[in-house]
Order: sequence, then structure tokens, then C-alpha cells
Amino acid sequence: MANHTVKVMFTDMYRSFDLREAEQIFEWRMISKHWQPMLSDDPDFLFYSCFGQEHLKYNCIRIFYTPENIRPRFDRCDYAFSYDLPITQRNYRLPIYRRWPEYKNLLRPRDPDKIATQKRQFCAFMVSNPHAIERIDFFNRLSKYKKVDSGGGYLNNIGYRIERGSQNKLDWMRNYKFSITFENSSYPGYTTEKLMHALLADTIPIYWGNPLASLDFNPKTFINCHDYSSFDDVVEFVREIDQNEALYKGYLSQPYLTNNVETDFCTEENIVARYDEILSSRKYYITPSIKRLQKPLYGWYKLDTAVGKLFRKVKAYGGQAFSIIKARLFHKQSEN
Repeated sequence: MANHTVKVMFTDMYRSFDLREAEQIFEWRMISKHWQPMLSDDPDFLFYSCFGQEHLKYNCIRIFYTPENIRPRFDRCDYAFSYDLPITQRNYRLPIYRRWPEYKNLLRPRDPDKIATQKRQFCAFMVSNPHAIERIDFFNRLSKYKKVDSGGGYLNNIGYRIERGSQNKLDWMRNYKFSITFENSSYPGYTTEKLMHALLADTIPIYWGNPLASLDFNPKTFINCHDYSSFDDVVEFVREIDQNEALYKGYLSQPYLTNNVETDFCTEENIVARYDEILSSRKYYITPSIKRLQKPLYGWYKLDTAVGKLFRKVKAYGGQAFSIIKARLFHKQSEN
């Protein structure tokens, strides 16, 4: 397979995605192990994500991946790499944390004695999303026990905002014993990079999101809120660990991954094997005729998006104009 060229394209990716740098992304690096990918406007395989509808234009094998808590639409994609369980012929569970460069550090040894002597502060909290109700609720509950330092854009209480970037986040979190590590939402299998980063900073993550997170990381390294009947019970257990050095060091002494072994679905060998299977079989699950029927949907989605943007602009500018007119009328009335 090493000499086989395969035509590929990427679309509907995240905002910062640059097609000119396609060779650096995860999919390209994985398929390059045994294939020679080349970009083409007439691809054999389309890799797409959840940030648009352009995938509907392509009448080829479609491979979906998502960094968000979104279910694959198997009426549109032939294959998916998602958070979802189980792994099937069409779906491969590949949480986004596996794509992050820090993943390789999960097999490094830990030194609980060294960490315990660092005189760390209590707990870190770093978010910018004000809509995650469970996360905010827990922050308020835990703050009644001790001050929780919030270094993100929301509920910031440290006087400055931690700069963006995973390394900046890790460096800041290494000052703390615990970290509130809540996903934006909860779903079985939905584990993002948040838990991995909290572990690599050698905090004890207080986690909420994927009830089955123990399939990803060693359950003896973090506190899974889903294992408790209430957030108040979680707070009490955090208090216990905080006041018991032996219990605290017990968490820090555990490897990040269960038995210090990669999960099967995260090994490069198995990921590459799944891509090899897809690319070599060239098996469609959605026929080309169905995809041709889906193509006009892209035009409707594009029109709907354009109309939506226009409506929001009219609403925004209309509101501004109304405010200006109202202010001028009020000014005239005051003069009279």
C-alpha cells in the first residue's frame, strides 16, 4: 500500500483549519503511514467535520469526525470517527484528546512525593463558556469550602486571564492540587482533552461529562462526579482528600492510564488499521445515487445561512438606528 496514491479533500473543518497545512493534521498523518495522500477537488475520500454543509456537494466516500458532542449522521457519512460507543464497521470511537500532541505524555512516570512537596494551592477553574450550568453550580458549591481560583474569561477572580494555549493552561494548573474539569455537556463516551490536560498537570481532576470516562483514563486518578449521588457529596470527598495527605498522594501515585497501557482504540496501530480498511475496501454505505440527491440540499443550506446572516445584520443595524432616532427625539423634546 505504500506506493498507492489516494485522492482526498477536507471540508467543514474547524475555523482555524488551513487546507494549505493539510499535511499536519491527524488524518493525513495516519493515512500517510501506508498511503500517499494528495489533495484533489475530485477526491476518492472526503474528510469532513461538523462546521458546515459543504460535504453534501461531494459524491465520494465521506468520512466524518467531530470534536463536539454531536452524533454522526449515517445518512450522510459512510464512516465516522466519533466519541460514540460501540465501535462498529462504520463507527470508530476516537475521542479528540487522542489527536492532541500532549497525548504522548500519558505514559510518563509520576512522582507523587515531589508533587506533594510543591505546596500547591487548592483548586483551579478555567472556563469561558457561561452556559454550562453544572460546571458553574459545582464551582459555587466548592467555593464555599475554599476559594477556587478561576483563571478563564468567565467568573475570573485572580485579576488576570490565563493566555490561550494548552501549554499556558498546563503551566498554570500545575500550581494546584485539584481542578474542576467539567465538559460543556454530558454524554456516554464524550471525553475531550480537558481531563487529559488536568491529569498531565498533576492535579486531581474533579470530572463531569462522560459517565464512562474510566474507559479512557485510570479511574483511580480522578474524581468522577457521576459516581456520586450529588455534587455536595463530591465536595465532601474533595474536602477529605484535601485534608488527608496519604489519600492525596494515593491519587498522584497512579498511572494516568489503567495499568499504564494505552486503550485499544487509541493505539496508532489500530487507528491506522481502521483507515487502511476504509481506504483499501472503498466500500460505500451511502450509494452515489443517494449522494447525488443530497447535493441540492447544500444550496438550500447555503441560502438559509446567507438569509440568517442578513436577518441578524438587519436586526443589529435596525436596533442601532432605532436607538439613534429615539435619542434624537428625546433630545428635541428636552430642548422644547
